[in-house]
Amino acid sequence: MKRFSISRRGFLASALTGCSAPALGELVKPKPTTKDVPWLAEVQTPPEQVPAVAANTKIPTHRLSPLLVDENGNKITTLAGWLRKRERIRRWWVEFLKPFTVDRSGPPPLEVIAEDRPEGVVRQLVRYEVEPGLPVEGYLLKPAKIEGRRPAVVALHSTVNHTIRQPAGVEGRPEKAFGLKFARRGYVTFCPRNYLWPETKQTRAQRLRTDQVKLFETRHPGSKGMAKMLFDAMTAVDILAAMPEVDSGRLGAVGHSLGAKEVLYLAAFDERIKVTVSSEGGIGTTFCNWYAPWYLGEEVRSSEFVHEHHEVLALVAPRAFLLLGGDKADGAHSWPLIEAVLPVYKLYGEPPRVGLFNHKQGHAVPPEAEKRIYEWFGTYL
Repeated sequence: MKRFSISRRGFLASALTGCSAPALGELVKPKPTTKDVPWLAEVQTPPEQVPAVAANTKIPTHRLSPLLVDENGNKITTLAGWLRKRERIRRWWVEFLKPFTVDRSGPPPLEVIAEDRPEGVVRQLVRYEVEPGLPVEGYLLKPAKIEGRRPAVVALHSTVNHTIRQPAGVEGRPEKAFGLKFARRGYVTFCPRNYLWPETKQTRAQRLRTDQVKLFETRHPGSKGMAKMLFDAMTAVDILAAMPEVDSGRLGAVGHSLGAKEVLYLAAFDERIKVTVSSEGGIGTTFCNWYAPWYLGEEVRSSEFVHEHHEVLALVAPRAFLLLGGDKADGAHSWPLIEAVLPVYKLYGEPPRVGLFNHKQGHAVPPEAEKRIYEWFGTYL
């Protein structure tokens, strides 16, 4: 049996980059391209002012440790030097997440529960075991007509009780039906359910989320909730990458709010993900409820916690990453984290494909933001 492990050793070696992803030392500059989104310079331009995150609370810029400085305090000016620093950053976050071990022989088989065919798309509700003996449901969507191998996207839902029905376009606001809309654009998409919702329809969501955290902690003592979310998202990538109609070299991820948090970690620790859009997740650890037990826990609110998510975002380089904000969870106040990683991206080659688009319309996906999501993927995937 082939071992698919999310253990400390597996995380540090290859499990976090997928069973067939390149090793750290094999990371190279992006393939040369003659095209970029026409608004790339815009999303790399600092806002006129970086505001307070909340009343009497400023961006903790003192916690944005310099990325391009080595352990001896010397400036890093080469890609080789950064790759050494990158490994140290990755190791620290892996140890912090405390990943767990699961054995399976390959991507879990899918059982089709239901199927329908909205215009231009085959949409299947599927069931699979994300962990042995732990069934979960997701939606698999494909173009009705497929020619050749297609790019694929993992679409992660936000905090709504209709969970996977949102990105699959079955229920909820249409602008967040990422899975359905990508499938209509020719992508294969997979929409897995977050572990906090064992079923689609639920009530008393807050209590149920706490219950699910306790069950997870019983199975995997010490592991962070985000380690579970990352494991589940990587399983979705495994499923897509193994499909014969999918080009496993063209995989992406998109999510809003809760899903945006997940895609940050998925892009950072699974190098199969080439393109990412994270919408209103609150990228900084102080921007929203990263302290919740289903994410990172109370430790991130300690004065002794000196790390920040610019380190996680830097692990994504040189792959394309777009942060969307509406001046709620993300927005102008998120700029310092983008600014911190731009020099890292530049070590891989120009132009750096990372940026912040602030639509200034709150915790939403307005039409201009939605349009940029599909332009970003259409250009870079």
